[in-house]
Amino acid sequence: MEISDEEPRARLRPAAALGAMPTGAKVFLYLILSLLPLALIALFTTLQSTRSADTDTRARLRIAASEGSDVLRDLLVNHVGQLSNALETLEADPHDAPACTRLAGTFATTSGARFAIRDGEDRVICGQNFVSAAQNQLQPRQVRTGLTEDGLTLRIGGRRGGSAIAYYPAAALASIAQPSGFVPEYGAALLRHGDRLVLRKLEGAGPLDRRETVANDLGLDGVELQMSMLGTPITSPMIINTVVLVLMWLAAAAISWLVVDILLIRPLRRLRASVGTYQPGEVLDIKRFGEMPAAEIRELGDTFREISRTVKEHEAGLAEGLVRQTKLTREVHHRVKNNLQVIASLINFHARSAKSDEATEAYASIQRRVDALAVVHRHHYAELEENRGLDVRSVIGELAANIRATAPERAQGLGVTLDISPVLVNQDVAIAVAFLLTEIVELAMNCHPAAQIRISIKPIPDDEHRALLRVSSPALVESPALETLVESRYGRIIGGLARQLRTKLHHDPLTGAYEAAIAITGKP
Repeated sequence: MEISDEEPRARLRPAAALGAMPTGAKVFLYLILSLLPLALIALFTTLQSTRSADTDTRARLRIAASEGSDVLRDLLVNHVGQLSNALETLEADPHDAPACTRLAGTFATTSGARFAIRDGEDRVICGQNFVSAAQNQLQPRQVRTGLTEDGLTLRIGGRRGGSAIAYYPAAALASIAQPSGFVPEYGAALLRHGDRLVLRKLEGAGPLDRRETVANDLGLDGVELQMSMLGTPITSPMIINTVVLVLMWLAAAAISWLVVDILLIRPLRRLRASVGTYQPGEVLDIKRFGEMPAAEIRELGDTFREISRTVKEHEAGLAEGLVRQTKLTREVHHRVKNNLQVIASLINFHARSAKSDEATEAYASIQRRVDALAVVHRHHYAELEENRGLDVRSVIGELAANIRATAPERAQGLGVTLDISPVLVNQDVAIAVAFLLTEIVELAMNCHPAAQIRISIKPIPDDEHRALLRVSSPALVESPALETLVESRYGRIIGGLARQLRTKLHHDPLTGAYEAAIAITGKP
């Protein structure tokens, strides 16, 4: 069976909602739940007392209802039997006076009851002439009952189309069904297929009173005797007792929450506010936030104070160490810069005393590379405080000036044009770019001493972290001299510098252009 992702989410949602609640609300909820069993026990005790009283009332009601229904059932069944016998006798002999007299004597004992024996032509041949609620034809010996607003009607079908009818007023039925002995106030009614005849109203029943009801079948055409009594009343003391229990439950939870809030939650909030506003170099003073009632929170505050004091001392030591480190770094850079200047001066000195053009050009080639490193190092030393990166336009501008200054006499027509956007690079990229440009420019000079070289650096539109370096010159167009120099001297160096830049160097032999994408750190 597959389990959807919604089921784990549904299980986690209540836990997430509980975790998002404030601490005070969660504590109050926990207290409410923990004290709930005590409130339920007290409420259960009250309800159990009420239930015991209801059980006693229900037992008395069942006895009374059983007695009343038995008496009423016996009377009605007896009357039905005598009515059936009299009907059968009078249908055979309408002038049988003794049969009518015996029936009249039977009904005389029931106050208010009336009866009538009718022949097949609906003429009264015995009893009183009164209108029955129902006049439909009945089968022989068939018994039908009817409930009206004021009494019960019995109808029995005869063998020759006649019928026997009896009427019992509600007061007579109530008197017959009344239980003997002492019975609490009760109500009684006859029910038949949705019809209801009230025999006795239950007095004193209010909107808050509860009733116990029992119904017994009389075994006569679906007629039932229903009796009801008032259960244990919901009195004002019971309501007050229940309300007091609920209030005590809520009050206990509220008092417990208030104690926890005063002793724990509020001090923790003040401590959190103090820690939240902590600034580096500050020592936390918990006393300014008032008294902390809980000893554990005071100890926690002292711990925070000691930690902040330790952090302050460490920050002071780090700041002092940073100052020393900065001074040492500046000193190292200063010495390196001076050493590069010394090296450049020595190379220049030896170049003047060179006895051949080849030696002079060799010294100039070495000096160009030292100058490239010195330019990058000088710019890095200048921006050491800000540490944003080197402005590649300034670096390449100074580098181009040094290349023209160290060009040999045969390359006096050398021209370098710059088209460089303002971008920043780190020191490693700046050194590799400076060496790469030096090698490519020298390659162009060796191919054509009066070469015109164009150097451009433009940001790549689709990549904000890279820029396109492009060096183009007619001297770099594919030729036998270019191929010889690349294979014998410059190719391996240029390829190594491209790998140091982590990029691919592309050469267009038709336009004489070298292109490579370099990493940048931003714009000045």
